[in-house]
Amino acid sequence: MSDTVDLFTPLELGPLHLPNRLVMAPMTRNRAPDCVANPLMAEYYAQRAGAGLIISEGSQVSPQGVGYPATPGIHSDEQVAGWRQVTDAVHGAGGRIFLQLWHVGRVSHSSMQPDGALPVAPSAIACGVGEAVTYEGMKPFETPRALALEELPGIVADFARGARNARAAGFDGVEIHGANGYLLDQFLRDGSNQRDDAYGGPVENRARLMLEVTEAVCDAWSPDRVGIRLSPLQPFNDMRDSDPEATFSYVVGQLNRFDLGYLHVTEMGSEQPGVAGPPFDLHLLRRLWHGIYITNSGYDKARANAALAAGDADLIAFGVPYIANPDLDVRFARDAPLNVANPDAFYGGGAEGYTDYPRLDDTTTD
Repeated sequence: MSDTVDLFTPLELGPLHLPNRLVMAPMTRNRAPDCVANPLMAEYYAQRAGAGLIISEGSQVSPQGVGYPATPGIHSDEQVAGWRQVTDAVHGAGGRIFLQLWHVGRVSHSSMQPDGALPVAPSAIACGVGEAVTYEGMKPFETPRALALEELPGIVADFARGARNARAAGFDGVEIHGANGYLLDQFLRDGSNQRDDAYGGPVENRARLMLEVTEAVCDAWSPDRVGIRLSPLQPFNDMRDSDPEATFSYVVGQLNRFDLGYLHVTEMGSEQPGVAGPPFDLHLLRRLWHGIYITNSGYDKARANAALAAGDADLIAFGVPYIANPDLDVRFARDAPLNVANPDAFYGGGAEGYTDYPRLDDTTTD
């Protein structure tokens, strides 16, 4: 028998048995108009329960963490009940699902914030690329308010509450969103963090909030049910760092002490060398990490199997392919053609472009 690992080699992730190594990546779809998960979302996620693991779209841990219209939260009883519909549906279909814990920081807008307050960030530095997405359409990014030192324990507590609420909602675990230019990433990278206190300056300080959040989430739920996502080379949301290799090597080394369920590193941005800071080989982080490693960004079946066989990752996360192919695992297993995603329906709307993509079993041939 061959010992080669591929997408259909089972894996034990903490207490969970994953029947395959396909992960549905977290993807914002803006289908929660009242910020509460709903039956349409339950149908969407249950359709994709064949994934070894589903990671939900980002779910804000507080009203302050909201950054986009119609995105779900995990900070109220109503939101817990809404997500329970989703987890029940996924489990009923034989799947496993983690919730992604999210605070967007500076990329929000005052129109999205409680009492019209400014969005918050490590430093009063506006996102210089793109525009804020609001219920009234696109608006220029505002200069955020720098969080005061005494406010940071509250941010940590919000993430911990989100983890407890996710457990109450029936999730199998949580992923801390430390990527893509959102709050924890803003603290970590020196392009957005110019503080001069214990949370700014050297990497040991800039990583402090992320590590405090990780510790609190692990206290709220067992570490083997906690993952974290990083994006070392991702320039999205005007992110950059003067030395990403040193920054992320330090963070990964520190995260090792928590014995997390997994580390999820997206390779997005590696195709634009130098835009987010000096490029480096992300395989370095794989070698530094002591546990299960997920990678993501534009993988197809062949590239995924090659990465798994080479030991470059333990799991592969797929984004757009899962939007258009609820039965992606079946299609890969049969080498069947994939549905093409409709980008016009990625964000917002109803069932069209969301739950209406055909499965192989729904198609007929003459």
